Amino acid sequence: MSHASQTIPLTRSDEARLLFGPGDAHLRKIRETLGTSIVLRGDSLILDGTTEQVEQASQIFARLREVLRRDGVIHNELVSRLLDTNAPASLVSATAEIDLFEKAKKIRPKTPGQQRYVDAIRKHDLVFCTGPAGCGKTYLAVAMAVNALRSEQVRRIVLVRPAVEAGEKLGFLPGDLLAKVNPFLRPLLDAMNDMLNFEQVRIYMENDVVEIVPLAFMRGRTLNDTFIILDEAQNTTLTQMKMFLTRMGEGSKIVVTGDATQSDLPPDTISGLNDAIARLKNISGVTVVSLSGEDIVRHRLVREIVKAYDQGPAPRSSPANS
Repeated sequence: MSHASQTIPLTRSDEARLLFGPGDAHLRKIRETLGTSIVLRGDSLILDGTTEQVEQASQIFARLREVLRRDGVIHNELVSRLLDTNAPASLVSATAEIDLFEKAKKIRPKTPGQQRYVDAIRKHDLVFCTGPAGCGKTYLAVAMAVNALRSEQVRRIVLVRPAVEAGEKLGFLPGDLLAKVNPFLRPLLDAMNDMLNFEQVRIYMENDVVEIVPLAFMRGRTLNDTFIILDEAQNTTLTQMKMFLTRMGEGSKIVVTGDATQSDLPPDTISGLNDAIARLKNISGVTVVSLSGEDIVRHRLVREIVKAYDQGPAPRSSPANS
């Protein structure tokens, strides 16, 4: 491999100390992970190593300096997250788990398909994931959102679901609007509550750090520095999907999940999920992950149930004799 060297001028007298962390902990972690020589010489950082090592270290320090200018501090979790994203391929498998920074709780993908999904979210700003019930589409997306929030990659999380089943019939449900749409948003909140303690979720929601909203409430908004998840996207129309995707602002990431076999749209309505995948799959920064029954990690029977329904109409049985 070719050798490279790069000089990064520092602009503040205390910048090196803040970048290196307490006891140079950040510096040691970057050196050990990337194998790059990093030396402070005067008021500049000198990076030395292979071309790939120097480029990776340069990208990490650029991001750290950006966060330092914005927040005035760099947390260990941010350094770990950046190294997870930029580490050489040989090291990625060792950092496959999703760290929630919640009493050392971590979530690890359980199948190769789930691992591809998590890797895709790490590497792309717009990810479409399709697959049957129980394959982890929503749960892993929420876990990645929590990780991004707590490692300061984003400032907030917005979880979105279409309330297609309700349609124009919300009025017959009891309670105010929030109570009416709650059954359709509940699965997203359940996933969040499984990862964080109840009090933390409550504080996040009260301060709009985490927002769980029906798809219709997204119109007219622009979301910057936000991790946005659209769940049950097979129930969106073309117009709704276009409206949702164009809410994406600077520094944001979108994950769209759905199961094409479970659409509640009228028979003659084209699913916005299928249409968007066909239109956007070849755009740089967009990727599509397809999970299957092999990725189902719920109760053993769920995989068998999905397989049975995928086989087509059930055989007709003779009426029982009275």
